[in-house]
Amino acid sequence: MNNNRYKILVIEDESNIRSFAKTILEANDYQVLTADTCGSGIMMFSSHRPDLVLLDLGLPDKDGLEFIRTIRKQQESTPVLVLSARTGETDKVEALDLGANDYITKPFGTAELMARVRAALRISQYSSNPSLMPDGKFKLHDLVIDYDRRIITIAGEEIKLTQTEYNILVLLARHTGKVLTYATIIREVWGPSDDGGVKKLQVNMANLRKKLGEKPGDNRYIINELGVGYRMCEESQE
Repeated sequence: MNNNRYKILVIEDESNIRSFAKTILEANDYQVLTADTCGSGIMMFSSHRPDLVLLDLGLPDKDGLEFIRTIRKQQESTPVLVLSARTGETDKVEALDLGANDYITKPFGTAELMARVRAALRISQYSSNPSLMPDGKFKLHDLVIDYDRRIITIAGEEIKLTQTEYNILVLLARHTGKVLTYATIIREVWGPSDDGGVKKLQVNMANLRKKLGEKPGDNRYIINELGVGYRMCEESQE
């Protein structure tokens, strides 16, 4: 057995979904731990220190959001992917703002699950070891962000961005694959006291995507999670 495999904790009370996730993850060479309540999930998390958590919200003892609150109070940075049948934007935003890294709506397929797991682990790895970011640049398809020179190019041609547009793009790039809520982006780009709201963000995002050559509905670089926020696409998702 490879003891260096990533360890994933699945907290899910529906046995069929729990078994499905466990089977798929183990088939992709991950170690898998399971729990069927929020309480047992917190105990398993504390005992085994997994590299990632797949979390259902509708647990029988407590709402899964309580798990997120508990581990984030401990300043744990372990990525948490929420699995839930709740489709409301409010639930997604609350989970993400509490510290979840991503939100997958049931039912979900094998390819989607594995893509989200790989993305979350990759982000976590980069965050813990920034030196893994190659040559001070971000690259996605033909988009390149040169952080040191603060230059954006598409297929080798420099793209002129405003300072705000640049800040939004860099923020999304540094969290590639992770959904950033409107509130998170506004706070990071304009500051906690800004009252410009979502409309200002949407205007800047529309201008940014136009400069990147994206047409409405395109997901080559930036994905619009309607009513929730935005994420930088991963090349593996194309």
